[in-house]
Amino acid sequence: MGQQESELRNTVAYAEEQALRDPHSIPLEEIDIANPFLFGRDTQGPWFKRLRDEDPVHYCPDSFFGPYWSVTRYEHIMQVDTSHEIYSSEPSITVRDPQEEFPLPMFIAMDRPKHDEQRKVVSPVTGAENLRLFEPIIRERTIDVLESLPVGETFDWVDRVSIELTTRMLATLFDFPFDERRKLTHWSDVATAIPGMGVIESEEERNQELLQCLEYFTDLWNERVKQPPGNDLISMLAHGEATKNMQPMEYLGNLILLIVGGNDTTRSTMTASVYCMHNNPDEFAKVRKQPDLIDSMVSETIRWQTPLAHMRRTAKVDTELGGKTIHAGDKVVMWYVSGNRDERFFERPDDFIIDRENLRKHLSFGFGIHRCMGNRLAELQLRILWQEILARFERVEVMEEPERTISSFVHGYTRMPVQIHRK
Repeated sequence: MGQQESELRNTVAYAEEQALRDPHSIPLEEIDIANPFLFGRDTQGPWFKRLRDEDPVHYCPDSFFGPYWSVTRYEHIMQVDTSHEIYSSEPSITVRDPQEEFPLPMFIAMDRPKHDEQRKVVSPVTGAENLRLFEPIIRERTIDVLESLPVGETFDWVDRVSIELTTRMLATLFDFPFDERRKLTHWSDVATAIPGMGVIESEEERNQELLQCLEYFTDLWNERVKQPPGNDLISMLAHGEATKNMQPMEYLGNLILLIVGGNDTTRSTMTASVYCMHNNPDEFAKVRKQPDLIDSMVSETIRWQTPLAHMRRTAKVDTELGGKTIHAGDKVVMWYVSGNRDERFFERPDDFIIDRENLRKHLSFGFGIHRCMGNRLAELQLRILWQEILARFERVEVMEEPERTISSFVHGYTRMPVQIHRK
């Protein structure tokens, strides 16, 4: 491929145009599944199906993010996700490489032993004891938010419910000033945004915004480090043996990890649950008749939505996967969003079925040492949300198709107009 053609392929206009094409209309070797507009247009499904069927371990030589391998079948994703001796999480867990001039080390993008040491410091915040303490707080806030919603008016579920509930929870986890909690949402969006798509215009703007985040959290660190160890994330980091001497950029990296992990994933699934229930009235009827199916519905929503589309590894050694030779240093992208729709593992995977047999075997939380630390908290938030929805609403009606996040990492929603119908 000539330089001019390569440059054309890596323009926004080209990516937008490609997202609307039939995936069978271009040669297999030209498929770039990391095109963020596929997800913004919600057209990625047929592209992933073609890769699963024809080239499940697929090499893309040229993209926005450089060359990378796509792993799209359930069994191969599991193989990569649990083979820590072959595939490294360093230097990044996304297809996008870290900026050399603005590195953000974080424990999810580290290997053992440092990963385990740092994760151990903060993991108690979502442990069983804390979940028992959080449950009445989450329920009280969920009721407060739902009771404040306008009846007979169209409003944005993403902003009024999904973002509000997850941001309140994040503020609690950090013991962050509650009246400034929307800063957390903003920093989460900044960290994952593509420049020029409405949140930030450049990498320089992203870096400046994140440095403001670091400055704010440094003040909170300086407060907590002078106090006895507390039960919030900042105190845990400030007093933890493996984290108390972190350099500023490593502190910022771990903050971004915890903010994005606690924000984007749950808010996307809260929105998806309403969208799925609206579009699948028979499944909604099952839950209304049998509220004990809420737990299963939550798991199925997390599978169906897959709030983080991928995780990336880097091959440590030359290896073989699905009949392909992967070389040391190659980027290997596990497409959870594809594995969760793999017909070889899930029956009728594109359908939303709240009582499917193997729904808890979804890939959305990952596997191995990097399995999502907050998975039980996320499930608790969603379970309580639907218990309280069913207690007071006949239904939540989606008025327009939702607007989706333009990102190949965060698989989410930016807006979804709804109306509520009370009992």
